[in-house]
Amino acid sequence: MTTLQDKTVADVVTENIKAAHVFKKYGIDFCCGGGVSIKKACEKAEIDPVLVETEILNLENIKDRALDFNSWKLDFLTDHIINVHHGYVEESSPLLLQYSQRVNHVHGHHYTELAEIESLVKQVVQELAAHMKKEELILFPFIKKLVKAEREGTEVPPIHFGTVENPIKMMEAEHEEAGEILRKIAKLSNNFTPPQGACNTYKAFYSKLEEFEQDLHQHVHLENNILFPKALKLEKTLKK
Repeated sequence: MTTLQDKTVADVVTENIKAAHVFKKYGIDFCCGGGVSIKKACEKAEIDPVLVETEILNLENIKDRALDFNSWKLDFLTDHIINVHHGYVEESSPLLLQYSQRVNHVHGHHYTELAEIESLVKQVVQELAAHMKKEELILFPFIKKLVKAEREGTEVPPIHFGTVENPIKMMEAEHEEAGEILRKIAKLSNNFTPPQGACNTYKAFYSKLEEFEQDLHQHVHLENNILFPKALKLEKTLKK
């Protein structure tokens, strides 16, 4: 019986392109050197094959769950956004930077759009890193204070930015900027469609970009359409 560890790295990536991200994470060559079994590749990289196998199997087990975000308390929602979406961006950004640099270096002479895509990837990664810090250090802690004030029946604590509306407007503008960068990338990449005969690294790069965009859409939805309007409403209610 053939186990996942006995399959070649290339075969696993062919079956599920997202597996490329797992191999990339552990420094396993899935492109040119993908003809060896996962077990042998892990031995060469001095990595526990069970660890790699588990992560690849988990890719298959991830299912979209219909979560009623609208019913969540705002402090819980902010924690969810940090743990799930900020965490995803922090984990994915180094991969995207590596992919964009590698693919442009190898294929940029033929596919000239890759230079601009690499530049845009660097831009969106830098902007989101700064954006998330502002949320984590300034906006989200204040929203939690609003929730605490409501729960305990106390007054809204004084803040240097006047009202929660001010940082929210800034965050919404930054959401639009990040979204515009990804729209440009989507257009340049033909909606993340790799060219005919593209290598696995090229395919993995575009797959990761598409996944990154989808996560950002969910991330922005939770903030723009649920968290921010409710925070504005809560602040007004508490100040009456």
